[in-house]
Amino acid sequence: MASVTDVNGKVKAGNGLGPVTRILSITGTATQDSMDEVVAALTTGGVAGTDDAVTVAGIDGEVGDGVIHIAVQGTGVLTAASDYRGITGFDMALVATFTD
Repeated sequence: MASVTDVNGKVKAGNGLGPVTRILSITGTATQDSMDEVVAALTTGGVAGTDDAVTVAGIDGEVGDGVIHIAVQGTGVLTAASDYRGITGFDMALVATFTD
């Protein structure tokens, strides 16, 4: 596991969650069914090298409450987009990327 402090105990940029962790935001009119589809699409991946599979590490928010955040882990390529992989009714954006 990565560390966010160096040998002198000073805080440094980094990630204690794994090699690469990304935070995605979902906004719009996502339904429970579309969120289930998004999670399935993220974990199975699409075109290798363009939209690789990731592991969903956490979800915060509720359908209908405005913004949902999804934490995903994986070192492959992730292409966040509106109507992600044909699943309609929301906008997906990359909010943050944590790397070693």
